[in-house]
Amino acid sequence: MTEAELSHQGPALDGSGPRTLAQASRERRDIVTGEVMAEDALIRFVISPDGMAVPDLARKLPGRGVWVAADRVSVETAARKGLFSRAAKTRATAPPDLADQVDGLLRRRVLDGLGLAKRAAQLVSGFEKVSSALNGGKVAWLIEASDGAFDGRRKILNVARKSPKPAKVFGLFSAEELGLALGRENVIHTAFLAGRGADRWTSDVQRLSGFRPILPEAWREEP
Repeated sequence: MTEAELSHQGPALDGSGPRTLAQASRERRDIVTGEVMAEDALIRFVISPDGMAVPDLARKLPGRGVWVAADRVSVETAARKGLFSRAAKTRATAPPDLADQVDGLLRRRVLDGLGLAKRAAQLVSGFEKVSSALNGGKVAWLIEASDGAFDGRRKILNVARKSPKPAKVFGLFSAEELGLALGRENVIHTAFLAGRGADRWTSDVQRLSGFRPILPEAWREEP
């Protein structure tokens, strides 16, 4: 399976491309590079009363926000070089495993987002239902279990290639993890239907992709 076959189409996952005036107004400065970026490409941190840098993925915690580009190298650099103290203009401590903490929190947030989408009727699961949604051009994300069988994945990706609106592909979670999130047993094929819910989920996936691949490396080696 080639890189192009696994890659998404449409707006870039890194958030590049034209932005609206409202989106431009939600820009912040990355404390590592000094670059002004869209909030969706950054992680917000706040400094706790005991002087600890705390990730605020939902951007709701009180206090002045400190913003770091949403990738592992940037968070590790900010922690190692003491940039949180400099940006917050107060003494701040960042644990050496801060990037791992952010990674785990984002992973959980993305998985929980699927459960919320299921309850909002924004997901469909099962080969036939997913195929129908793909054929109708209704799918924003094709979500495949990381441990699903190659043959089933090949078949559903063939359907996705022919969709009038090609979907992005996500393959980070196992069938068991998807099943627990969606209240079903061993979910293999899931479609996140296009809409505002999918747009919000895409923002979290975008940030997570800076910390870990969202597709198993082995998939790229499949014929």
